Amino acid sequence: MARSRTVRAPTTASLPNNLRIPSTTLALTKTLSKLSRPALLDLALSWLEGHSVESSPPYLQPDDAGNNDEETLPYPAAGTIAEVRQAYIDLQDRKGGKREIIERILEGDWRHGITLRQLAMADLRYLDDRPASLRWTALELSRLETKSKKKDEGRSESDWSANIPRMQAASFVKALQSEIAPLVKAHYHLARSSTLPLTILRIFIIDSPYQTPRQQPEIFTDATRIIYIAFPDSCPYFYTSSITTSPAANSSTTTGSIATDPRTLQRLVREAIPKALSRPHERFTLKPTALAAKNLPTLLALRGPGRSTSSNGAFSIFADSVLEGSPLDPRPSNTVSADEHMRGRDAGPLHEDKENVDFPEDSMKPVRSNKKRQSGSTTDGTLSPDSKKRRLAVESRFGTVGSSIAPAPLDRLDIRLLDNPNTNTGDEADSDRNAATLTPAVSLTFSGSDVIGGIRKLAELGVVDPERMPSWMTGEEAVSTAFVRAGKRVQVDG
Repeated sequence: MARSRTVRAPTTASLPNNLRIPSTTLALTKTLSKLSRPALLDLALSWLEGHSVESSPPYLQPDDAGNNDEETLPYPAAGTIAEVRQAYIDLQDRKGGKREIIERILEGDWRHGITLRQLAMADLRYLDDRPASLRWTALELSRLETKSKKKDEGRSESDWSANIPRMQAASFVKALQSEIAPLVKAHYHLARSSTLPLTILRIFIIDSPYQTPRQQPEIFTDATRIIYIAFPDSCPYFYTSSITTSPAANSSTTTGSIATDPRTLQRLVREAIPKALSRPHERFTLKPTALAAKNLPTLLALRGPGRSTSSNGAFSIFADSVLEGSPLDPRPSNTVSADEHMRGRDAGPLHEDKENVDFPEDSMKPVRSNKKRQSGSTTDGTLSPDSKKRRLAVESRFGTVGSSIAPAPLDRLDIRLLDNPNTNTGDEADSDRNAATLTPAVSLTFSGSDVIGGIRKLAELGVVDPERMPSWMTGEEAVSTAFVRAGKRVQVDG
């Protein structure tokens, strides 16, 4: 009887969830070691529930096998999935290190390999625990205007861009896969964040698995081949992760490959997203936002569904409900003046409604005597006229940005001055789109835990003049990259 042969034919299908990586792969230990002990236990229990246990079941003892070999192993195979689940529940009830859990996963319950779905779940769990572990770039989805839309004078361009495309998870991933499949092989994992109002898509891209020789198992844990896309709820923006690891640092990568080029990988996926979301007579395109941050909560605050998306800088006091009323409301309101707001901030809770509450005079003395004197204050604890004027200027320019209640600290601010001192003033009339191709005359980079907060502190100390500062340095424009020509920020495509 002729022996059957396995035929390997190329296909555009995505990598299956149950594709296993050998448990002896050293990179798996490094990936799991990034998680804490409670996170590892929760992750193992999630592998034993629902669809996860169907695509990546643990290794169980066969019914027709003897127990002699298993008894000599450090982690004998269990008979049922319930026994495996109970083992990890028991580990939650006692103290210990995470090394024991990693060894039990790789050498015991999943000794036959870790699937791509399990590896994706481990990476997303790490993102939930550490939302500042990657650098993200915000992009905006906007509708392409057709002739019929241009005739509609009742809607502005911002109204059209605010329309959010309807996205069904399975259909979107299938459409995205069809856009990327002709070029590379990929694995997709879509999950809901447990800590933020986000839906995160993890895409792992690899060369065709039918190439010769076959790829090493370590390639499935290569961080340069992974890109994350976060979709906020009810928002026309989305965030993509930035790849910072050099592909040349990994010996398993292939020189000249599309998937090993971080910029090509990002451009490939970004261009496919609006195509996957588009439908007949409803096309979308991408717009740059000039905002990148190493903190997902920052992007949610500046480019998310909240009130602060279009209210930054001086207008943040209204978005954060510090003051009542609206600066655009022509009707009389209860909005207090900047002077009253500053006095109320200095006095604290005791200042609120002090006309309606009867406080003893002696009760206010300890508060004033224990308060630290600030620079520029007089002997009785009040601010000097110069400090008061500077404080009002800082409040009017920064609002709550950079203060203790600000929810969106920027870790980096790149400023690129495009003015060339050797050119004529008439050359400054070039189109803004050419700014991306010009070499900046001066490049400045501010980095830290809160860049805008640091600039605000300098303004409060009188080092810089807040009244002459541009809006992109006070956080009003909510950008992390600014191309500046003739003192004004210009829009740059790409």
